[in-house]
Amino acid sequence: MKEVSMPVQAPGAVVMIRPHRFTPNPDTAADNAFQVPATGDPEELARSAYLEVTRAAEVLESAGVTVHLFDDEDATRPDSVFPNNWFSTHAGGRVALYPMYAASRRTERRPDIVEMLKSQYRVQDVIDYSGLEYDNIFLEGTGAMVLDHLSRIAYTARSRRADPVMLERFCTAFGYEPMAFDAVDPSGTPVYHTNVLMCIASGFVLIGLSMITDPARRAEVAERLAGRRGTRAVLELSPQQIHDFAGNAIELEGHEGRRLLALSTRAAASLTDEQRDVIEQTCTLLPLDVPTIELAGGSVRCMLAGIHLDSRPQVDSASMVAPGAATVR
Repeated sequence: MKEVSMPVQAPGAVVMIRPHRFTPNPDTAADNAFQVPATGDPEELARSAYLEVTRAAEVLESAGVTVHLFDDEDATRPDSVFPNNWFSTHAGGRVALYPMYAASRRTERRPDIVEMLKSQYRVQDVIDYSGLEYDNIFLEGTGAMVLDHLSRIAYTARSRRADPVMLERFCTAFGYEPMAFDAVDPSGTPVYHTNVLMCIASGFVLIGLSMITDPARRAEVAERLAGRRGTRAVLELSPQQIHDFAGNAIELEGHEGRRLLALSTRAAASLTDEQRDVIEQTCTLLPLDVPTIELAGGSVRCMLAGIHLDSRPQVDSASMVAPGAATVR
């Protein structure tokens, strides 16, 4: 594993899950308007998802991102390819484990991944909120929240997957200001996860502002995202671009500190020339081809759990990789 310094907004390492069995989850279809029902041969669907994750990990690693790739052969976990919903990592050596809305997703939490983080990075504290599931309180990680690590704000679209009590509890413990709002798609369906609506990078933001229902809150969100001196460009995405997952992107750090914007090929194709010009002032676009994964209602951002931790000193790599995990090189 390469030495990874503590990043701020753009992590230099990620966790990915490669599914051996994959299908859009019927338990999450009711409130996920981005999800498409599974059709065709289930084995072929699973093979396609497996290859898409493998290729995406290889592209990321060639760009200088450290990828901790874990395999999942459990057929009862259709959404395990989206690990950012059940854990997040934070500067100062902190890890949060989250309560998940769908019961079928709760076994995605894997002790071997947490142990890998402890062994390869400086982890001081693991806060486990998963017990709140028994009280029907849910907050699905950096799917439910989009975190501005620079300004310490947790932007959150209200939904059954983002309980306000849990949001306040997380923000108090981890030092973020909660900024919640209502957001709906053109049909009036509430946005199920904030990270399909917006992406915060160091120098710009991609956001479907028109989908925030309250005009005053919409203006406040735009102002806070831009920063006190307007140092971030706020790029508004159309509802169609949101549907094409242009908001479901993540800024990463690659070779020699180079900033990358990882997003799907579908999302990249939806960007206008003007949006590309602004993005490319600070980031290199890194499209990943994941059409099968996107059938499940999430895209590249959902597939990548960023690691905002300091790495430990180099040791014998053979002794550091947890069972079931492989660091792509």
